[in-house]
Amino acid sequence: MAALPTTPSRPVDARGLLTLARSDKRAAERATADLPLDLQIGLVCEAPAEQRARLLELLPAPEAVIPELPEAEFVFTVKAAGLDDSSWLLEHATTQQLATCFDLDAWQGLQVDRERLDHWFSVLAEANEETLMLGAHAIDPEALTLYLRDRVEVMLDPNDEEWQPPPGAQTLEGQFYFVARNPNDDIAALQKVLHGLFRTDYWLYFRMMQAVMWELEPELEEYALRWRTGRIEDLGFPPWEDSMRIYGLLRPDQRSLLADQPLAHGASEWDLPVWLPELPALSGQDYALFRAAAELSEEGRRRFFYDFVALSNKVAIADRMPLGDIETLPSAIEKAAAITSRGLEHVAAETRTPLYEAIERATLEYLFRVGASLDPDAARPAWLTAANEERDASPD
Repeated sequence: MAALPTTPSRPVDARGLLTLARSDKRAAERATADLPLDLQIGLVCEAPAEQRARLLELLPAPEAVIPELPEAEFVFTVKAAGLDDSSWLLEHATTQQLATCFDLDAWQGLQVDRERLDHWFSVLAEANEETLMLGAHAIDPEALTLYLRDRVEVMLDPNDEEWQPPPGAQTLEGQFYFVARNPNDDIAALQKVLHGLFRTDYWLYFRMMQAVMWELEPELEEYALRWRTGRIEDLGFPPWEDSMRIYGLLRPDQRSLLADQPLAHGASEWDLPVWLPELPALSGQDYALFRAAAELSEEGRRRFFYDFVALSNKVAIADRMPLGDIETLPSAIEKAAAITSRGLEHVAAETRTPLYEAIERATLEYLFRVGASLDPDAARPAWLTAANEERDASPD
């Protein structure tokens, strides 16, 4: 069970270190030379994402720090550095970090973004074969099949003397042939994937070639979504259908209900995929929710932390926010805090209960639903508003 993240004190900060590096890079490197690994990780994660690659280059052993970055923070770091310039970061990634790269940044809603997936494999191919094969094994076979099928057509030699492979077709073993679906497509990265699998994992290569030929696309998409849903659920992101329940509207007589006793809140501690030593808005206490949380016991604040992060993740999923963007979690936290605070203030006023006591006797999800019910138009996800507007504008 993961402990609540903490931010240990350290003698340097990211901004000061980068400022020093501009005038004296060696001095900046010396300043990090004796930092323990956990302080180096914190130094990187608390730096603005666009500065992390530069910061990693100043560390004595970036190859030791990179695999320890929380999975989503690794994705943010790579994207901020520019995916095309990040092959050196990917060389030191773990299988879990690469899987998270695909899960957070190679999906559009509930569909695999095959063009984005091709971009990731192109950069992995620029690193080395070991990194490319790590990526090929990090992604589930169904998503890998969809990627391959989108780019190439595969055929099996029928052992007919009159059969000829189509122009431009290639084979690695004389049985399976593959050719670009679009003659103008660059399939160099895909070729490296297939060559690597053929050399290092023939059975996966064989399975992929058969799957590209015979597997049904809807089944591939269904299973790819199922595996991806399970993985991101392990990171704290629930399924979309479960997340949408936070927008279930409550009748007026359902908006002021509190348990008789404090609740045993449901969210257990888990390994956060982001570096989140504390909620970004907690110190400012701008929201009623955070003011109430500040009055809880230490154990109460710990439970509140994980409950609130779980709620914010539901907001991110329900609102179809891009999970691979560093701005997503702060945006989800902001929305969750605003709507839950509105609900909390309403319930506390209706029941004449102190704010801190109300958040002990109601779940945060219930308070969010109360807040959303009070102002449905403001709470409604942007994608749903757009869909409703498009439907209303349709002549049908």
